[in-house]
Amino acid sequence: MMDVLEKLRDDDQYYGKFGSQYLSNSDIGKLLSNPKEFRVKREDNPAFAKGRYFHQLILEPEKAAEFKSFDSSSRNTKGYKEYCLENELDFVLLDKELVEIQSWADTMLSNFDFFNDIRHDENEYEVPGIKEIGGVMWKGKADIVHPDMLIDLKTTGNINDFKWSARKYNYDSQAYIYEQLFGKPLVFYVIDKTSKMLGIFKPTVATLDRGKEKVIKAIEVYNKFFAEDSPNDINNYFISEEI
Repeated sequence: MMDVLEKLRDDDQYYGKFGSQYLSNSDIGKLLSNPKEFRVKREDNPAFAKGRYFHQLILEPEKAAEFKSFDSSSRNTKGYKEYCLENELDFVLLDKELVEIQSWADTMLSNFDFFNDIRHDENEYEVPGIKEIGGVMWKGKADIVHPDMLIDLKTTGNINDFKWSARKYNYDSQAYIYEQLFGKPLVFYVIDKTSKMLGIFKPTVATLDRGKEKVIKAIEVYNKFFAEDSPNDINNYFISEEI
């Protein structure tokens, strides 16, 4: 098992073919809303890149130092398009976007409580975990394993709506899965991208129960259409609900 976990520390392995043998929280949305897109490769985009850079600034600064960007007013300029073409890139973040994201990281780490928790001497960063849940193997990679909890860093467009975002983006199922994987509660450390207001959100029992329900439903869909011995064709999937 230690060999597997060590292998999953590598993002190429975690997100690649080796890691695809495990379900993860990122699969929940597709399994519950459109399983026909399950395991369809997600295309990278600027929004994902911004989140990745924010995490790297705090968790893996050596990677953040190598992050590519281009000095331009927008992605519509001739210079930007030529840069992407010359470097064989689909897109790249702008210098001004990196400055903005750096301000998010600086704000989070300038708060005494956030800094103490995020930079605790006994913390481990980007830690993978695997476990059987509901008869299926799951994986997860914790941003921070603190002695008392797991810390997951999030950005949001409106921190006052974060509890609703937890439902929409399946942070509830993430909290449930990660507690199963690591044996510690998951707590969300959040910054509002506009106001830079900070927040710490601790999932309640009700949130964890809702997350567990999503996981159970996702496993049912997975077993029905994607398990090795499943006789069902995903092309026959349809939604059936009472309204």
